[in-house]
Amino acid sequence: MHGGLRVKQVRVDDGTTRDRFVVCHNPERADCDKLVREQIIVRLKGEIADTDQLSDRKRAERYGALATRPAFKRFLRRTPTGKLRIDHAAVAREAKLDGKFLLRTSDETLSAEDIALGYKALYEAERGWRDLKGTLDLRPVYHRREDRIQAHVQICWLALLLLRIAETQAGDTWRNLRNELDRLHLVTLATNDGTIAQRTELTNRQRTILKALELPEPPRFHDFTVTAPTDAPAPTGPPDAPDAA
Repeated sequence: MHGGLRVKQVRVDDGTTRDRFVVCHNPERADCDKLVREQIIVRLKGEIADTDQLSDRKRAERYGALATRPAFKRFLRRTPTGKLRIDHAAVAREAKLDGKFLLRTSDETLSAEDIALGYKALYEAERGWRDLKGTLDLRPVYHRREDRIQAHVQICWLALLLLRIAETQAGDTWRNLRNELDRLHLVTLATNDGTIAQRTELTNRQRTILKALELPEPPRFHDFTVTAPTDAPAPTGPPDAPDAA
């Protein structure tokens, strides 16, 4: 299908109702799910690395703190002796669901492909609204005049369009692009001879993003300011006495 999405239809008929289930698999989403899970497991291993040396009470407290975080809880288990370990069975179960989702409908007029594509389009529309209201701060609107409200919405819509173009060209989410580019800083150095603003070195990922977006690298140096030389101070003591004749 379009975008690499794979679908399979399953019918369930108990004699009174007839439901259609469409099992969808998105390979790109599967890769993303796998990467996120691996990152969670690496962080969880770091959190429990030293727990074998803790007392039972401290270990229970650590488990309680980790269990409050859903990302950790689903991969964390306790042994019969109370030790904290990675739940590899849960990891294997979740790996089987990477990139998969299930759709249900009773509409017989749509093909399985149309159902999957319609859901995907609905997801993108909802994602757009979330980005408008969250990432781009569409609301609250502090304008009262209708033309200014319309201008505010149109500017946010254009910003959303730029986000989607950046995601498409760079092949990554705006959140990841923003977080990586936020690491780029401009540092002002003050010396006796003046001040200079210098940006930090670009990372390989930042260079890749700028190249994908067809943007030039920002200048390395900005705002040279040279300190003006100061004149030698005039003498402040009494004048010398005249030479004797």
